[in-house]
Amino acid sequence: MSISVDHAPLSLGCVVLAAGSARRFGANKLLEPLGGRSLIRRALEAVPAAQCQRVVVVTQYPEIVELAKEFSFAASINPEPERGLSSSVAIGLRELSGCGGILFQVADQPLLRRESVEALAALWRQRPEHIAALSNDGLRGNPCLFPARFYPELLALTGDQGGSSVIRAHPEALELLEVPVEELLDADSPAALERLRALEG
Repeated sequence: MSISVDHAPLSLGCVVLAAGSARRFGANKLLEPLGGRSLIRRALEAVPAAQCQRVVVVTQYPEIVELAKEFSFAASINPEPERGLSSSVAIGLRELSGCGGILFQVADQPLLRRESVEALAALWRQRPEHIAALSNDGLRGNPCLFPARFYPELLALTGDQGGSSVIRAHPEALELLEVPVEELLDADSPAALERLRALEG
């Protein structure tokens, strides 16, 4: 499916990817607490909303739809989350296709700081034809920010593919912003969440 190519060059949209079934975790991990706030609340707090034309939370969970409203973010239901990450990427892309760049944030990096994401957006605006991503010691992590020229490739993703395959195809287009390693850690299992709780202290 094609999307609009009439973009405002430096306008930024944000997609929060929060539709996964968390099979490795065994429950909806995004509702799990860390430091008194759920993982999804922490994820939404990390969105650089003041820099975004629009924020869309893609999810399958009614509780997350309601939380998105609290932040004045739009929410889009993924009716087929079993199709994998690519289905959520496509939903977010179609919602924000008029933006010159789209920031994709995963929802299970609870130590990610909004200031780091704001700095990532600022880096992208310096070189808006490039992909921008957070990293530590040169190793890329999330979030990742894609300019409009990559939207067709992102829309062509299938299954549980995310933007990593697009980045691998265009290594020359990648700009990295170094952040502390704990900001890039995700809670992909109960054990990983416990390690993150220990890090936060």
